[in-house]
Amino acid sequence: MGFLRRHKGKLLASLLITLGIWFTLHKGGLKIVPEGGDFHAVRWWVLPLYVASLAGFSWFRTVRWRFLLRAVAEVPKKRLLAVSMIGFAAILLMPFRIGEFVRPYLIRTRPENRKPGDKTITMTAATSSVVAERIIDGLYLSIVLALALFLVPTVDPLPDRVVGIPVSVAHVRDGGYGMLVLFGVAFTTIAVFYFARSWAHRATLLVIGVVSRPLAEKLAGMAEKFADGLHVFSRGKDMAGFLFETTLYWGLNALGMWMLAWGCGVVHADGSAITFGETCALMGMLGCAIFIPGPPGMLGVFQAGIYAAMTMYYPTSIVIGPGAACVFLMYSSQVVFQLAAGGVGLLMERGGLKALEEAEGMGAAPADATQ
Repeated sequence: MGFLRRHKGKLLASLLITLGIWFTLHKGGLKIVPEGGDFHAVRWWVLPLYVASLAGFSWFRTVRWRFLLRAVAEVPKKRLLAVSMIGFAAILLMPFRIGEFVRPYLIRTRPENRKPGDKTITMTAATSSVVAERIIDGLYLSIVLALALFLVPTVDPLPDRVVGIPVSVAHVRDGGYGMLVLFGVAFTTIAVFYFARSWAHRATLLVIGVVSRPLAEKLAGMAEKFADGLHVFSRGKDMAGFLFETTLYWGLNALGMWMLAWGCGVVHADGSAITFGETCALMGMLGCAIFIPGPPGMLGVFQAGIYAAMTMYYPTSIVIGPGAACVFLMYSSQVVFQLAAGGVGLLMERGGLKALEEAEGMGAAPADATQ
């Protein structure tokens, strides 16, 4: 009940978003839950392989965090795995991605566990590492999406509208390029604050200070804290390791999606199978969609992101048939896997449930970010 009281506004807003997306998809002929006939082409032996790919890319998604934290402290992979599994499940369950605060809260060094001479991870350091991770992921994925949109052939002519959604395909493509600009600017901003902090601070005060000096000081302070997450770029070996495992993470993600889409019978009008390049476009559009804060479980946002990409490459009959089956199996597999992994993480992390309740009780941010 405490959770409901604290987040009733966010939960109501997320419910309205979910209902709106659900209604839009249903009105357009798309289905959150496909009909039985949509599964007629599914090769069911592919599904366990897809789940195995989820385990593979989740491993690299989890353990690469050590490179971002290494400038502060060395964290064992086992603990990173437990904390991350709990955190990713929290992101899935909580609206508007407020679960993002769970991982930093769990990984920080609690005051009672601090020992003289030991390196400690503060909440600020942990949060800045997660912010850097998210921005780098967004930039990486938007580059992949932009390359796919530019290089991979689409249906000709392109439909005016996304199947089942009152959005033009041209706007979808523009949105993909727009995400590259957005994450490019975000990365450049924190990079400048990391590599040229004094100049960036003065520039912020000079530009924003014209409007409000306190606001300029606050924005500069936030950017400086977030920029600390880029310590990995000052350590060549760690940077190479992080980028390599990030590539493995997204590569396995795309490989799993490609395999599942093929196994569900997603084909072109001429019957040829989905290509890896098209899968990268689907993954990129999905990733950009779920980066946007939304409802618990990303329900509706997840489906809309993939349907938007599918419209560019496959006929409507495929999108609303085998495509719908693919989206359903992909979504349900990820949700079940993530929740199960979160449960395992709670068993592995001593005091994890208590810490999770404390982190959730913080609301939007901790009272003292240095603890």
